[in-house]
Amino acid sequence: MNAPSVSSQAPSLNPAQLEAVHHLSGPCLVLAGAGSGKTRVITHKIAKLLQHGLAPKQIAAITFTNKASAEMRERAKALVGPRAAKDLVVSTFHSLGVRMLRADGERIGLKANFSILDSDDVLGVLRDCGGNTDNALARRWQWAISLWKNQGLDAVAAEAAAANDDERVAARVMLRYQERLSAYQAVDFDDLIGLPLAMLRRDDEARAKWQGMFGHVLVDEYQDTNAVQYELLKALVGSQGATPGRTPFTAVGDDDQSIYGWRGATIDNLKRLPLEFPSLKVIALEQNYRSTAHILRAANAVIAKNPKLFEKKLWSELGEGEQVKVIECDGEEHEAERVVARIQALRGGQLAVHSVNGAVLPVKFSDIAVLYRANHQAKVFEQKLRAAQIPYKVSGGTSYFDRAEIKDLCAWLRLIVNNDDDPAFLRAVTTPKRGIGHQTLASLGEFASPRKTSLFEALFAPTLGAALKGKAIDALHEFGRFVNDFEHRARHTTGSEDAKALLLGWLKDIGYEQHLFDNEDSEKLATARWSNVLDFVDWIAKRCGGEISQEVGGTFESERQSVFDVAQTISIIISIAERGEDTDVVTLSTLHAAKGLEWPHVVLVGVNEGLIPFKGGGEEEMTTERLEEERRLMYVGITRAQRTLAVSWLRRRKRGREMVAGIPSRFIAEMKLDEVTVKEDPRERLKRIRAELAAKVQASEAAQAAAGATGAG
Repeated sequence: MNAPSVSSQAPSLNPAQLEAVHHLSGPCLVLAGAGSGKTRVITHKIAKLLQHGLAPKQIAAITFTNKASAEMRERAKALVGPRAAKDLVVSTFHSLGVRMLRADGERIGLKANFSILDSDDVLGVLRDCGGNTDNALARRWQWAISLWKNQGLDAVAAEAAAANDDERVAARVMLRYQERLSAYQAVDFDDLIGLPLAMLRRDDEARAKWQGMFGHVLVDEYQDTNAVQYELLKALVGSQGATPGRTPFTAVGDDDQSIYGWRGATIDNLKRLPLEFPSLKVIALEQNYRSTAHILRAANAVIAKNPKLFEKKLWSELGEGEQVKVIECDGEEHEAERVVARIQALRGGQLAVHSVNGAVLPVKFSDIAVLYRANHQAKVFEQKLRAAQIPYKVSGGTSYFDRAEIKDLCAWLRLIVNNDDDPAFLRAVTTPKRGIGHQTLASLGEFASPRKTSLFEALFAPTLGAALKGKAIDALHEFGRFVNDFEHRARHTTGSEDAKALLLGWLKDIGYEQHLFDNEDSEKLATARWSNVLDFVDWIAKRCGGEISQEVGGTFESERQSVFDVAQTISIIISIAERGEDTDVVTLSTLHAAKGLEWPHVVLVGVNEGLIPFKGGGEEEMTTERLEEERRLMYVGITRAQRTLAVSWLRRRKRGREMVAGIPSRFIAEMKLDEVTVKEDPRERLKRIRAELAAKVQASEAAQAAAGATGAG
């Protein structure tokens, strides 16, 4: 085949990237700083390997997520062409493990058609093994067993390493669990790494086969590997020092972005590489193509507090940019209001953001991200964004509109807005249960389908009696009448108090609160879900009363709406959310979920001691290792920003059910910023700008009126 050329691509690579691409003969560690173009290096190296004579199927590029794998394949396809890219082995560690076990798992007693258990399956097996119906306890066993497997421990070794009675019980459950998996001819997610490794260690023939299969192995996000993944990599490539001709490899990662210690990833894998592969070539990518100098200086200053495995300091040619802002807030609600004001100011052009050439850049909602340490911090931001009519999505957690209880109620509201919405009908008619079973609904569907009518419309068909029995029809008719009555009242109810009364009455009529308490494992969880429902009711009621303004033509207007009008708006919000990642929405994300992503404008919120670095309620003094990982997490957050970065902290914050004094995170001082406060509250700035605009409009209208009067005279 004709090997693709990378010569035409050479100008797009800087000297360090070129060095990494051209090092083909031995082990290579590419220290890819944030925003330094690591994916570009990997894809160009694939092209270079093809040019050097390797066949596509001899090149393995291993990633950590399916999304990263798909992106890698698309980038490679654009560079080397679809034909070559098709045969590349681009996969996750787990996908590669499945491939190995399907091919050769019989060598370790595993049939080719083995089952892969998902998380819920595992939970059920663990409850059975432990003789316990407590989901929370089974989940703790699941986490402990997963961590042990990622560390390369079996049940016997886990029990020997157990630190307390709870861990010893978990280790004994692990032994029964492994016996059960073997009997079922099933594996869990962690076994997809551990079993291929065991096979390569025990079986010389299998080891020779898989070591001879690849001519070069590339591993992305190497700092996220756990102990077993590293051992699998070593088993695949062989020992470089002892046996000439073994497989060269390229590990691409960044010790400053190792943030997954809690799930078994270990930075020790980076320390071990130069010791176990003495001929290792280490190449640092330090030029950042993402962020401005102010942002990079803050990032470099923070991470400098951690001990360095390898020296690396990010720099950029994108100019100084805006200074990093630190915003002091009274509490969670005040912080969320300030974030909303900053978003509105960025969108309205009141915060001028310049490109490298000095041009003022327009800001879309999708250019903005709000990042936080823990999922629970999202709720207040969701409330304030909804109140301000700012569209958003939640990444790395559950969005407000994705919560089961909110989806239930939205199904009812979607149904009164559009009676032909069959998915909404099916959710509403079965939540809460009302004696309408699956067989009845199946018969209703069989009746409606040939007549090309919706399920709701079919309820009232005169001939439905021929398809369904009397009791089933009575239950369906009762539901239909209830929906029609609710729709009528929703169309004619305005004002916040009347809307709230209508909605609370509706929830009582359908027995929704009781439904939550009947179907949850714990009263605490049911109470939390009911609290979300009441929050939803308040939000709708305030919009009905005109208490929540919306942006219309650049100005903010408030008007009373009916419950039906608001229900239509909710349908629009949901349809936007369902369109996926290409929509123009603000991103709310945990810092962990934000890794690998970037936005022009980032706000890091809740940057307080106890939140980041995170410290649990009963936790003693933080270990050095934990603090260093939390600092790396802060570094990841800072380096998500391209053009502007704001960091906010709370003077008072919630801890459990009480309010405590807030202390700014030590990481803020470590950023060594010149400007440590925002002199003007963004809300006040926005009010001032709006007042100035209103005055200009008034002056313009007065001038036009005067000119008209002169003309008339």
